[in-house]
Amino acid sequence: MAKSKPKPDTERKVMITERALVQRINRTLAKDDERLKKVKAGSRMDAEYGPYYRLDYRMNAVVEPGVDIESLGRKLGVLKPYEALAAD
Repeated sequence: MAKSKPKPDTERKVMITERALVQRINRTLAKDDERLKKVKAGSRMDAEYGPYYRLDYRMNAVVEPGVDIESLGRKLGVLKPYEALAAD
């Protein structure tokens, strides 16, 4: 009886916490004087900006409201293809 070859495990992902991903993103954004900020849940800004927003310190302005941190992490290259954001 021939043994079947094990299939490569492409479904497994390394889970990254939200906090770790935010730290990675902020280290990258700091090079451009930007920072990812989290809005307090239930505040007035929560409805306006969503859970996260990008802030530019040079202009002292919100650059991007309603940031999806997983997408931004992939775009910046700080979240690798074999990693995924852990669900809370």
